[in-house]
Amino acid sequence: MAGNSFGTVFRITTFGESHGRAVGVVVDGCPAGVPLDERVIQTELDRRRPGHGAGAAGTTRSENDEAKILSGVVEGVTTGTPIAIHIENTAHRSSDYDNIKDSFRPGHADFTYTQKYGFRDHRGGGRASARETAGRVAGGAVAKAFLEKRLAKTYKVFAFTRRAAGVSCASVDYSVIEKNPLRAADLDAAKQMEEKLRALREKGDSAGGIVECVVRGCPAGLGEPVFDKLDAELAKAMLSLGAVKGIEFGSGFASAESTGSALNDPMRAANGGGRAVEFISNNAGGVLGGISNGEEIIFRVAVKPTASILLEQHSVAKTQNGAFENSSLAVRGRHDVCICPRIVPVVEAMTHLVLADMILRGESART
Repeated sequence: MAGNSFGTVFRITTFGESHGRAVGVVVDGCPAGVPLDERVIQTELDRRRPGHGAGAAGTTRSENDEAKILSGVVEGVTTGTPIAIHIENTAHRSSDYDNIKDSFRPGHADFTYTQKYGFRDHRGGGRASARETAGRVAGGAVAKAFLEKRLAKTYKVFAFTRRAAGVSCASVDYSVIEKNPLRAADLDAAKQMEEKLRALREKGDSAGGIVECVVRGCPAGLGEPVFDKLDAELAKAMLSLGAVKGIEFGSGFASAESTGSALNDPMRAANGGGRAVEFISNNAGGVLGGISNGEEIIFRVAVKPTASILLEQHSVAKTQNGAFENSSLAVRGRHDVCICPRIVPVVEAMTHLVLADMILRGESART
């Protein structure tokens, strides 16, 4: 199975299945000398882990997601060698999936995995499960530690639920993101989202939403044209997440209805003159020609409704002779009603990984 690694210089490879013994990640290319211990990784994993503070949106599956560093760190500092991180699965209930062993859940990768490999791990979706993202978050924590050392305290990434269940944030306050279960940037909107999601849970249905991400303190000059543009790499990172179906930067799709005079971001010399430049607006979302321009990097991802719902759906099942027959099924198990709150730390992790890789790749661009 190919496609389990991400990055060029700063590179991760994730492993494990939803109902296997463990999941995890191997991080390669992290420079030596970065302060790192399991507490740094655990902080990020705790934000992603199932059963942790997602309120009406979350699953009832509860995992400790305890990170164990197996290599690449000595006395709290990276050595420059591969960093292996192991996360044991402790709360899986494979019996919840016995009824779909020969059936295919609508909205899931069951059918496509079977077509590609001839069979699939039906227990919770196997490798296609969102459980795989625990390894990404652990790897992203390593990238974040590197970036904070390299870029100092100016580097910050804020991801939050911009919209869920048809309710949007009317204002943005980064300080409240971790103070509500939806990880919204507007407490009033968060309450409305929660009410909508509670009603959907009672019906056995689910909802999608939009997650926005803002990067502060990213230097100008990151990105590798032509095919490895910064926004292209971020797009690949986000679209590699199973729940993400779209992405836009800055003004995004609204750009199609604009004019050049309105959309272009005018520039001026900072502080009235000198070597620094600032942009009067940021419709580009911090990226020009695939290279960061020093402004905030801003993008939004569209998150589809959770595919596992309790409502009965039309599908197909495979018979003993390999033929397909019409069937219907209701998905059992413990699932998120809306994945937005738990995908927030994953979006941040993938952003850290892209930027860490781009910084290390960019070091060969000039003397």
